This record gives sequence, C-alpha cells and structure tokens, in this order.
Amino acid sequence: MSVLFTSISETNPVKADDAQALLGPLGLTIDPAEAQDFHTLLAAVHDCAEGVAALPDYQPIPDQTKYPRENVRRPGPDEQVFGQAWAHRFLIRGNAQGGPLAGKSVSLKDVIAVAGVPQLLGSDIIPSWTPTTDATVVTRLLEAGADIVGTSTCENLCHSTSSYTSAQGTVENPHAVGYSAGGSTSGGAALVAAGLVDITIGGDQGGSIRVPASLCGCVGLKPTHGRVPFTGIASGDALNDHAGPLTQTTLETARCLDIISGYDGIDDRALGSSKPGSTNFELATQNTPDSLEGFKIGILKEGFEHSMVSPAVRETVLNAVQKYKDLGATVEEVSLPDHLQGPAIWTTQQRIAGAQTLLGQNTGRRGLCMTDMERARLPWTDDGFQRAFPSTKNVIVNGLYLMQKFPDLYGKTVNFGRNLSDQYQELFAKYDVVVMPTTPVVAPRHGKRELPLDSLKPSMGLTINTAIFNVTGHPALSIPVGFAPANDDDQVMLPVGMQIVGGLWQEEKILQAGHAWESHHDWKKVHYSTGKN
Repeated sequence: MSVLFTSISETNPVKADDAQALLGPLGLTIDPAEAQDFHTLLAAVHDCAEGVAALPDYQPIPDQTKYPRENVRRPGPDEQVFGQAWAHRFLIRGNAQGGPLAGKSVSLKDVIAVAGVPQLLGSDIIPSWTPTTDATVVTRLLEAGADIVGTSTCENLCHSTSSYTSAQGTVENPHAVGYSAGGSTSGGAALVAAGLVDITIGGDQGGSIRVPASLCGCVGLKPTHGRVPFTGIASGDALNDHAGPLTQTTLETARCLDIISGYDGIDDRALGSSKPGSTNFELATQNTPDSLEGFKIGILKEGFEHSMVSPAVRETVLNAVQKYKDLGATVEEVSLPDHLQGPAIWTTQQRIAGAQTLLGQNTGRRGLCMTDMERARLPWTDDGFQRAFPSTKNVIVNGLYLMQKFPDLYGKTVNFGRNLSDQYQELFAKYDVVVMPTTPVVAPRHGKRELPLDSLKPSMGLTINTAIFNVTGHPALSIPVGFAPANDDDQVMLPVGMQIVGGLWQEEKILQAGHAWESHHDWKKVHYSTGKN
C-alpha cells in the first residue's frame, strides 16, 4: 500500500465524492469519517492503473514474413456467395515445405484473430478492429500446409443460431435460398457444404458449429472442452467456449483435429489437453473396422422425444442409427432424464457470463486477452445498444437481472453442470457413444429484424440437444444422414443432422462411429419419403 500512496500524482482526476458515487447504485454508503481515506485509496489505485495501462502489451507475434497476408479485402458482390458468406477475402499460403493439410483451403469464423485482417464479429455496433496476432489454430493450420483463404461471416456477436442476424447480411442455406444456414458459424458452414473450401474453423458456445453443420449438410465437431486452445478467439463464456472444424467428411475432420488440438502454453481451458502433435485421430478413424461388433450405441430417449423434434427428423435419425446394427454394433435405447435440464442450465449460465463478457466484467482466466478488441468495443453507448441485435440486448438485460435477483445462480449452474457431466460419464461407462438429432428440425425460413420476440423466434429451440454438451464439455459430432422436407414446403428438401456424443477426451470413438456410417451409406440418397438408400 505504501507504493500506492507515494505514487499519487498532482493531476489525479479522482474527486472527493467519486467513491460514494460508485457505491450509490448498490444502495451502499461510506461513513463520513472514512470518506477522505477512501478518496486517497481510490486516487492511489487510479495512478496504479495508469501505470499499468502505460506498459507494453504482450501479444504473440506472428511470422508475417513466412506467412504474408495477401490482398486483404472486403469482397464485392461479384465475390460473394450464398448471400454474404464471406467476411473478408485474402490469402495466406501454408508452409512451403508441405504438411498434412497441404493443398487444403480453410476459412475462419470471423471471431478468430488473423493479424492484419479486420474483424467484424458479425456486428456494426463498433467499427471493425484489426488484430495484431494470430490465433493458435491459425498458426497450426499454416504450419501444417493449409492455405487460409478468408474469414467467413458469423452471426451478430455470435448470439444466434439463425443466419440472418449478421450486420454484414444474410447467409443463405446452400440447398435452398430463403432458408437458414444455421449459426453462428453460418458463412463457414455454407462454404464447406458447397465445396468452396475444404475446412472451416468455427466456434461453439451452445451449438454454433453443430447447428449450421446440421442445417447445411456437412460434418461439424465440437471437441472436448479444452481439446483445442481458444487462444485468439473472441470468448462468450470460458466454461462453454469450444473451437473445432467443419468439413465434408469425418476423416477430414479427424485430420484437422490432429493439427489444431493440444495445449499451447497460453489458454487455461486447454491445460488438460494432449501435447500438440501427439494425437492420431486420422489414423484411428481411417482404421475403423468394417465390423462394429462389441461397439455399443445408445439412442437417447430424451433427445428424440422432445416435443420440438419433428416427425421427419426423428424418423430420419432413427433410421440412420438402426443402420449400425448391420455393421454389428449393439443399438439400444437409453434414458437420462436430466438431459432435459440442459437448455435451462445453459441459458442461465450463458446469460450471466455473457452479460459480464459484453460489459467487460468477466475475469478469472489465464490466457491471451485481446486488449485491442476490448478498447474498441467498450464502454457501451446507447447508440450501440440500440443497433445491437435483440439477442445481444437480451443477454445483457437477462444477465443483469439474474445477477441482481439470484446472486448464487451462476454457481448453481456450474455445480449442476458437473452433475450432468457425471451422469453422462456413467452412461459412457456402458456405451461407446450416444446419438440423437443434432437439431430438432431442418433449416427454418429466415426471420426478420423486427420486435425482439419475432426476431428471436426462428432460432428458438434449435439447441435443445446441443447446448447441454457445452455445459458438460463432452465431444459431439454432427454428421448429415439424409434429407427431410422443409416445415413450410414439402417440395424443399433439406439436410438432417445426427449428433454422436462420446465420453470426455473420447473423440476417437465418435469419429469412428461417424466414419463407419459414412463409409457404408450415401446421405444424399436418403430421403424422408422412403428412408432408404
């Protein structure tokens, strides 16, 4: 404390009544006899903060000589596809010496830092900001030989599983104009599903990899929490943050996971992950046996019987699961009633932590803090709040209310989330994987930016089977298993996703299950009208 006292400057801006003004909104008061001391202490901490603010930041420095950024630009109408699938176009050529991903093209969800490339975050609340560092996944992809060809549109601050909320424009489903591509990794899923890029790296806080993979008809993996470092990726809630790949095949997903996984010495989410380069998911997936005899698959009763699951999706996924019997696997129904608590636990947790993050109040993690982004987006202004999409406004309103009225609730969600995780781990002691529909319906029609309830309606319920695994941290893979008709037009056929979930750190099993199904069935020939190849 003596250092603080001696550092108080003559130009210190702290006023005599500032301490009381800070406490006033909380209904707290300062004893007049203590007021001068608290003024002195507040002034001292201000000078301390000024000193820290003047220190140089400590950001990883990317090798832009080895990996120069070529022709960074916002794509014009002639370059855009599926509405507004691209955020920025550029080229960073991968390792000239080659590598496991040589010749592969990659897009990055527009929340993943690339030095020198403006980041939009799907928002226009603030001007785009330009990172000075590369996310860990970017460095690893380049070292593995991949070419990064752009950033893909994400939904507004990642607060939607629809694909019309981005301030940059709507992303169309590659199978039908007018229908959602899913979110929040909307642009990347459309690009992969259409074969315009080989790989997209997305972020998933409640389903933002798996939902668009399901709606667009590609493979999307949310790995075990911490398997892939989140360094250099905009966070929602560190407990729910996951990064992972979207590709056209499970084998490609496994190959990419080998490259991007492993603790990077920075992100504390990844402390339990393997040493980089030590996994071999690709080989294990490639060597999936033709016979799955001894492999036990659970059909999660609650994941199929939820009232929101459409009959067409339910039947398509059930038919897909039954095909495992032909490969020798044991397939039987299982039940975990508390699965139905997942959406409420996730919603409460995400509203509180999400509001804290948006307001710059989320603390307590060791990792890379993107200070440039924080300075760009804070403090909030009323003008910025008015331009925010209703889902973002709702996060702030809900979060502030819950923190005020239920002060112990975030801790309760963490505790109950551990309960859910433990229950699932008990289930995975008996079954290798558990399956269910990824999303309860096929892609819905786009909504419109109207009053809040109307704006949020198209995405309501899409994460009933996905968000719970952000809470528990279990790895979950979505693969396409057929087509079913759109809810509003039975002539429009749209993809159906099946979610395969495994035990913590058991990605190998879900990748093998996905690859086994893919190897024996062509999902594009499976239609709800027949349910047969």
